[in-house]
Amino acid sequence: MHRTLTTPVPRSTRAPRSAPAPRPAPTDLLSVAGRSRGPLRAAAALGAGGLLLTGCGSPAPAPGSQDDLQARLPKAVKAAGVLKIGSYLNYPPVDFKDSGGAPAGLDPELAKAIGSAIGLKVEFTDMPFEKLIPAVQAKQIDLAMSAVIDTKQRQLGAADDGHQADAGVDFVDYFGSGTSMVVKAGNPLNLSSLESLCGRTVAVQRGTVQDELATRQTAACLRTGKQLQIHRFESDDQALAEVAAGAAAADLNDYPVAQYNTTQPGRVGTFELAGSNFLQAGPYGITVARGNTALRDVIAKALDEVIHSGEYDKILAKWNLHRGAVSSAVVNGGL
Repeated sequence: MHRTLTTPVPRSTRAPRSAPAPRPAPTDLLSVAGRSRGPLRAAAALGAGGLLLTGCGSPAPAPGSQDDLQARLPKAVKAAGVLKIGSYLNYPPVDFKDSGGAPAGLDPELAKAIGSAIGLKVEFTDMPFEKLIPAVQAKQIDLAMSAVIDTKQRQLGAADDGHQADAGVDFVDYFGSGTSMVVKAGNPLNLSSLESLCGRTVAVQRGTVQDELATRQTAACLRTGKQLQIHRFESDDQALAEVAAGAAAADLNDYPVAQYNTTQPGRVGTFELAGSNFLQAGPYGITVARGNTALRDVIAKALDEVIHSGEYDKILAKWNLHRGAVSSAVVNGGL
């Protein structure tokens, strides 16, 4: 759903021109391998007149280094020097605005770490969740990062009935999540599964995996003779308000958000999680336009660098989201 330079290797000292130098052995010209950002030079004094020639060479950057990742970027992104990221900033603790109006949460912090690994700034655009994938496809933004759950249906751009609805997208999966059910504290209706919602009303955020999940469940409920009503809203806060008011039996949302909404001050004693298992599991994926494999693969490699550096675990720890940690980036791992 929804919802971190290396010190340049010093140039070698020029040989004095006062006297010719013997031709160096080939090993004298070997460069120091590593993550140098500047060219390595080897001086050789050639000829009876003492003419000094300097040869230049640039070693290949180390795999996964900032230089390596930048070299792999699409030209337009590299020239811009910024990753333009779309997000619906209304889904704490994953993505939201802090008291000063700046992007905050898991996604913005992880995006900044990925950008730093590549040597790019990140720029967030707040937009409705359902507009994120179309904006990526139209190249209005480079990426969407807003607790978007990677599903095969979204990869293929397929509608619920199987027909081709859009061009589809690629995902770089970065967090393991799933759908949870939020109910009133005490769970007065004893809800625990999708089946237990039949004959009741469920609240969801429009255009999310939870919206799709509830829609599919309506057919199953009809077979039992108990109709499931769905109330769709632009934000999860509106869906929660329905539950608090008793107008909906439950709110379906992602586990990180469900946990946040049942443990934060002011909400403890108002809501609780129904059941201990995910109703449906699925990874969060950084959304990339289908066919933009260069950017997709750079993002995947940068994410791996952030994971291996330990920065990833620090970000998850800050938001109490250890349960969803992944060990490496996966491309299109959703089902």
